[in-house]
Amino acid sequence: GQRHRVISGGNLRATVFGINDGLVSNAALVMGVAGAGAAPGTVLVTGVAGLLAGALSMAAGEYVSVRSQRDMYEYQIALEREELDEYPEEEAEERALIYAARGMDLDKAREMTLELVKKPDQALEVLAREELGLNPDDLGSPLGAASSSFVAFSVGAILPLLPFLVGPSLGLAPGSAIGWMIGLTVLSLAGIGLAISLFTGREAWRGAVRMVLIGGGAGVIAWSVGRLLGVALG
Repeated sequence: GQRHRVISGGNLRATVFGINDGLVSNAALVMGVAGAGAAPGTVLVTGVAGLLAGALSMAAGEYVSVRSQRDMYEYQIALEREELDEYPEEEAEERALIYAARGMDLDKAREMTLELVKKPDQALEVLAREELGLNPDDLGSPLGAASSSFVAFSVGAILPLLPFLVGPSLGLAPGSAIGWMIGLTVLSLAGIGLAISLFTGREAWRGAVRMVLIGGGAGVIAWSVGRLLGVALG
């Protein structure tokens, strides 16, 4: 249904942006190290370290975020459960008055809410949705969120490293890996821009160009800083 499409779209959107984060951050890191004049092997090791550091950081952040959200929900639900157990009639009257303020007949509202509090689990779900503004179904798994973030970031972060990883087996000259990396990164940025345009509703080519300019700008800045540091530390 519509809700399933919204949730799926949200998951897909998070995945696309996770891949984009990994791609831009690791491409900029690799460009900075390459600009400093590091050997291809050093660039590769740095890129792998950047992939692991970024993916682990993203995963840890997502885990803490979702875990904290669930803890807050469980704490608030526990308070509501205590109030419902100790003062069911008062809770029923409170809900009845709210429904009456929305236009429902007060007697019918009282009848409905008194029946509701006789079913604690159902009453808690109603309270969570209407009083606390919480939807239990929208709270994901902390481990699931962490795993998804780790994988999405890793997919993006490994793209700039592919020329260094598979280049030797394809017979690419060591010095050409950076050129292949730039080309692959630009194509990947354009692809991500096209994917993002599906969520923003903007023209696809604009999304592609914008991502190339943003990601390319980050790479140029990183390369320039690395070049300056390489010369200064000579």
